[in-house]
Amino acid sequence: MKGPFEGRTVAIVHPAWHSCGTYQVVLGQIEAWTQLGARVVTIACSDQPGFVSERGWIWKNFTTATPELDAHERHCVGAPLSSVFAPAFLGKVLWPYIHGDQAVIRAGMISRAKLPTALTDETFDIVHCNHFFCMPVALRLARGKAPVLMDSHDLQARQFVIMNEGLPWLRPLANYEQMLGRELELMRQADVLLHLNAEEDEAFRKLLPEKRHELIYPAVPPVPTGPGGAEIVLVSSWNRANVESALWFLREVAPRAPDVAVRIYGSVAGGVKSADAALHEKYRDWFAGRVEHIGDIYAHAKLALLPTTSGTGLSIKSVEAMASGLPLIATPHAFRGMNLDPASLSNVTLVDAAEAFAAALRAAAEAPTSTRAEREASATRAAYEAHFSEAAYCARLASIAAPLIS
Repeated sequence: MKGPFEGRTVAIVHPAWHSCGTYQVVLGQIEAWTQLGARVVTIACSDQPGFVSERGWIWKNFTTATPELDAHERHCVGAPLSSVFAPAFLGKVLWPYIHGDQAVIRAGMISRAKLPTALTDETFDIVHCNHFFCMPVALRLARGKAPVLMDSHDLQARQFVIMNEGLPWLRPLANYEQMLGRELELMRQADVLLHLNAEEDEAFRKLLPEKRHELIYPAVPPVPTGPGGAEIVLVSSWNRANVESALWFLREVAPRAPDVAVRIYGSVAGGVKSADAALHEKYRDWFAGRVEHIGDIYAHAKLALLPTTSGTGLSIKSVEAMASGLPLIATPHAFRGMNLDPASLSNVTLVDAAEAFAAALRAAAEAPTSTRAEREASATRAAYEAHFSEAAYCARLASIAAPLIS
């Protein structure tokens, strides 16, 4: 059966990143457009000088880390070294950057990317761009003819301010308003702005009321709903928000449930050790490290914990936990960015204080393990299928894009 975009060619423009949330979203986009029948061409954009396409050796680490992109025509582009010595670059890009302007350096480098002839000779029906700073390449590929969809991936100026904390930039330091202005300037040039969570959708609708905005949750790969096991699991990677959440759980919740053992998976262990070595040592046996397949964690678990106290944007680990169909104990913040009421999900115990979390943990530890059938029929699994599955993403993407090329 042919897809509705059969015979169409879609360019997916994205930062040259891997092993991160953006890369997982890009993989979901590739799969969706392919299922919809389109021919997909990916263009990875480097914000580092000298990463031109003909220097294949300099791209080796990236291409090795992204074998999934080999299934389609792929390109890697970047600015030649000569471009960073031009007076315009030094004055308009480098000077603001050494004052902490994270927005200008990314867009400034990518705007100077050298595109191979194979791309400049190509005609695209749709250009799907990820992040505002990749827009200069997206616009060159669109040539003023193809519609440009742009995924915002959170409000980047807000992230840049956080990144700048404690860094030795020259004064005066670039502020939020400056970086936001650059972000919005490039976003205005897209035909449709796509937002991955409800928070950023609401924010950008206020900032750019004249633009068309669409909320489209990313496609998150499903995880197994069984066979089940005895482990109580907490999955978390090493970033500031996750470390803060893990510290809260270990300091405030765990001592109130002393007879319950938890297995903590992911790289967050390093962050906990760096922040509080004594605490890490106390719970050393709980940290299980990283695993290659996250589904294996949920497949053999009894209960999943989401003790989220900080962070912005949609929490992918919360969606994965929902997809597992496991009973969940979670703080309300774990469901940020979702237009759904977590209190309505029957297999979720929602708590907002340490004592309540510990009480729920003690009770759940004594409860029987859910069967595979119970997990498959759970409220969170149904919410996952309706909002965060590949099928849901495909349908939503098609409904947004079809009118643009009809």
